[in-house]
Amino acid sequence: MVVLPSRFFCFQSFLLLMIMVSDQARAQPNFTPYCMNNKGNYTVNSTYHNNLNTLLSNLLSNTEFNYGFYNSSYGQGIDKVSAIALCRGDLKRDECLTCLNNSRFNLTLHCPNQKEAIGYIEECILRYSNRTILGEMEVSPSIIMSNVGNDVIDVDEFNKVLGSLLNSLRTKAMSGDSRLKYATEIVSSPNLPDLYGLAQCTPDLSSQQCGSCLSGAIGEVPSCCDRKLGGRITRPSCSIRYEGNHFYEDDAPPPISTSDGKSNTSKIAIAVAVPVVVVLVIISICIYLRVKKPSKKFENDDYDDEIETNESLQFNFDTIRVATNDFSDSNKIGEGGFGAVYSGKLTNGQDIAVKRLSMNSGQGDIEFKNEVLLVAKLQHRNLVRLLGFSLKGRERLLIYEFVPNKSLDYIIFDQTRKAQLDWEMRHKIIHGIARGLLYLHEDSRLRIIHRDLKASNILLDDELNAKIADFGMARLIVVDQTQENTNRIVGTYGYMAPEYLMYGQFSVKSDVFSFGVLVLEIISGHKNSGIRHGENVEDLLSFAWRNWREGTPANIIDPTLNNGSRNQMIRCIHIGLLCVQENIANRPPMSTIALMLSSYSLTLPVPSEPGFLMGRTRSFSRMPSSEENSGATRSSESMNKSTQESINKVSITEMYPR
Repeated sequence: MVVLPSRFFCFQSFLLLMIMVSDQARAQPNFTPYCMNNKGNYTVNSTYHNNLNTLLSNLLSNTEFNYGFYNSSYGQGIDKVSAIALCRGDLKRDECLTCLNNSRFNLTLHCPNQKEAIGYIEECILRYSNRTILGEMEVSPSIIMSNVGNDVIDVDEFNKVLGSLLNSLRTKAMSGDSRLKYATEIVSSPNLPDLYGLAQCTPDLSSQQCGSCLSGAIGEVPSCCDRKLGGRITRPSCSIRYEGNHFYEDDAPPPISTSDGKSNTSKIAIAVAVPVVVVLVIISICIYLRVKKPSKKFENDDYDDEIETNESLQFNFDTIRVATNDFSDSNKIGEGGFGAVYSGKLTNGQDIAVKRLSMNSGQGDIEFKNEVLLVAKLQHRNLVRLLGFSLKGRERLLIYEFVPNKSLDYIIFDQTRKAQLDWEMRHKIIHGIARGLLYLHEDSRLRIIHRDLKASNILLDDELNAKIADFGMARLIVVDQTQENTNRIVGTYGYMAPEYLMYGQFSVKSDVFSFGVLVLEIISGHKNSGIRHGENVEDLLSFAWRNWREGTPANIIDPTLNNGSRNQMIRCIHIGLLCVQENIANRPPMSTIALMLSSYSLTLPVPSEPGFLMGRTRSFSRMPSSEENSGATRSSESMNKSTQESINKVSITEMYPR
């Protein structure tokens, strides 16, 4: 194979490669390092240097290494280091760790003081940086390799077969989930040898990002590998390879987990794949629920059988009691219709958040069931991660990762605190919520409708990354289904779409409506329930639409946003108004919204009047009955309780529609 890197690395690095004498630096064939000299340098024994060494050392001590993907960060502020490692999808765990172990020594040897570097080899990629790289599609620097000789004779037939192979691989790889985006395939042709192909993306990318990265790589094939019976293009975020020989194992190894229900350390953020035993339990539960319609009341024995306690998710109740100071009031950080939320600390030092469901709340059992079944399957950086659960008698606990900056409503609706969120931070939060919803709607193996998306259910981590929380009201629908009906309306007034509140019809577009309301709240700093003008109160959608129609969208923007791009703010208002259209067909899907937020060359359609404008006459052919509204409770999980009301009389989550 001839290596054609997109740029040459320095002569000094080449000499180092030739004269490696360290007993720790293992020689790797075709190892290609890129030292990003323009991304900043660090000095030996500096804080950044020590953080980098700690981070790379933890790479091999991780006991939850699943599907060959690893991401982590260590340190704070300007000395924080982030790393991503990816092994080829067919590598076994030991082979993967050996490859990464060798790569980390070689990469730091070649790049002794660069804050950002990437090392390529056929079986694995290792990269680290002083910036956030998780979830970001990176296309350079790239490695391009083609076979020497082995020119094909029937070029037209070969190009046709190769094009079909690469496009098929792209489609399969981008359909993977947050654990593995990997595909292999063999194609045969009467006049050509069998052609073997492989495509892979880092699983932190969305389906759309993966497809875009692979499309770009495929587009480079004609210029690098014309007439060649073998080629490989590797980018930081994706890779493709094809050969006339069988170069990969036919089956990717299964996920590996030795988790005991406790995370390693709060400083290490690991992309966790669901253990095999959990998957088996969930499948058995799904089959059970499909065959037998759930009853409205739980008996202890039957309920515990459904949950199927297993060591990977269940915590000892007394352990959580100690961690939360016996659920003391000083540890309470919120309270909603389901019960209270407490902060806690495990014996290994990890901070946790614990939902303690009210023992005399019927809907509490149902929400507990929903969250265990749903959230255990979901792994995305913009979703709050479920660590496990605990059962004891009528006690039901959910244990989550602790998110230190509380909920969005705690900050954005407070006149003092919201000044902490400049436009860059608010745009980042909007983008994060969009990514989380896109995962729920399209990229996860299940299609999930949240149904209670609101400011109090958006938590903010230490870097103000948005994390969608509270799946107690979520519903599953089958992949090809567009909408569902319900006889019980659940959610929060002001965020619910018209068709849902009026007719009980919900779909992914119902969540899009709620997202649009959230976007307008984040930009304006006002709750959707009303903006006061003297003695008059105008709801947020009416206020936003009036100013948009009158050509004064700047009036919608929070006065504390003194810096940042006004054009970007107004574009986000435009997107928010498109999301709250009354007609479902006029609301864009989350995949389009993600494009709108990231690509400013994309022309936005003209919005029409939103649904639910104050003062507009409506004929409500179906409103919730007084019986359904009688259970309304406050559902904020932050320390300042939201004034929005949630209707919590929910039915059991159904794995299949009736």
